[in-house]
Amino acid sequence: MADFSKYEGLLAGEGELRIQENRGTDIRLLNGNIVANASSSGGGTSARAYRDGCWGFASAPETGAAAAKSVINAAAENAQLLAARLKRGAGKLPGLPVSGTHDFSTKKPRRTRREMLDFARELDAYIAEKYPDLKSRMVRIYALDMEKTLLTSGGARAYSMTPRALVMVSLSCGGAAPADLSDWWGGFGEFGDRFSSPKRLYPQIDRLYGHLLCKASGIYPQGGIRECILGPELAGILAHEAIGHTVEADLVLGGSVAADKIGKKAASPLVTLVDFAHTALGKTCPVPVYIDDEGIEGRDAVIIEEGMLKTFLHNRESAAHFGAEPMGNARAYQFSDEPLIRMRNTAILPGKSALEEMTASIDDGYYFMKSSNGQADSTSEFMFGVPLGYEIKKGKLGRALRDTTISGVAFDVLGSVSMVSDEFCWTEGMCGKKQPIPVGMGGPAIKCRVNVGGR
Repeated sequence: MADFSKYEGLLAGEGELRIQENRGTDIRLLNGNIVANASSSGGGTSARAYRDGCWGFASAPETGAAAAKSVINAAAENAQLLAARLKRGAGKLPGLPVSGTHDFSTKKPRRTRREMLDFARELDAYIAEKYPDLKSRMVRIYALDMEKTLLTSGGARAYSMTPRALVMVSLSCGGAAPADLSDWWGGFGEFGDRFSSPKRLYPQIDRLYGHLLCKASGIYPQGGIRECILGPELAGILAHEAIGHTVEADLVLGGSVAADKIGKKAASPLVTLVDFAHTALGKTCPVPVYIDDEGIEGRDAVIIEEGMLKTFLHNRESAAHFGAEPMGNARAYQFSDEPLIRMRNTAILPGKSALEEMTASIDDGYYFMKSSNGQADSTSEFMFGVPLGYEIKKGKLGRALRDTTISGVAFDVLGSVSMVSDEFCWTEGMCGKKQPIPVGMGGPAIKCRVNVGGR
């Protein structure tokens, strides 16, 4: 828990003080051999000071009152230097800081790195024994704890400890048509809370292997604009990468295509897209943000409501520029990072159609299930790799697909949405905007028109 007493009274004027530590574990087995077995810990103190429309920032890889005082003074000097040069003279920033403690540490004995390694070995042994025909196999365990203490001159006193734990399995088969496929499980929570036994993952591994065999004998899709179903994972990454980034206010100020779309049609009326702060549909989100790194309460931001673009995502500074209210989107990954405008848990809300009904409505198209790598830019143009999918013929799923891509302009693709499934699924990943940070992405399956890459 945080001890705020040693830092009280150090902040003068508009400013923030953040003490943070990130602790990580990364274990990897390749064909039964340990290729990574690492633990890391990095932490320190950072401060921001706001003077005449300019932020100054400073950090140091140490903690305690002396370090806090030093970085606060350095941040104030940096802010004054910038203010003298830029002469902005801006007024007070909006946003009412809040206080709270959100500690999601496990109540069980913490799993040691040795226990995690044994967990990975048991998974690997299961795969090796049951599927000896595989060309290669990898098991990875990744865990990250982010612990933050935040004080602001506005009165925020916030402490959080947010853990995440993931298990990834990657399988490859050889032969005349080699193929590979991977999946991961887990997310918010510590390892022992997410994974009680390796045996609970055996059914997921079996399904992954089944998809791999189908893919190995699969076909290449026919290229061009096609009627398709994007599964929840792809709908989620589309919402995050190709829409969410275009409405981050710093990118809007940089010329994003979304700049003139507020109050205008941006998608089908079936589409409502929300950046959730911490709770969605009655459950905790993959990356719960109750208080952001400016001390602002995390609240949901409705980006698109029934097809209409409603808002941008803000920090306090951009909210002042646009005359808006910050909703808790300022986040930093490490102590040495400044808070940036970031998404938290971005998802399309579920609709009313059953997936079977959506499939039956397509005579000749594709069902894309998973995403690999990809890219999107501030024009909302995107290209995503698709490592798993199936053709749809006369309303039924057919042969599996080899690796392909989908591309297009995200606002146009969302404008073509004609059905939205009643299911909802989260995925979790790392967003790489200047600094990596955990994010949640999710939603239902959507029926739309998208450009499919051929062979």
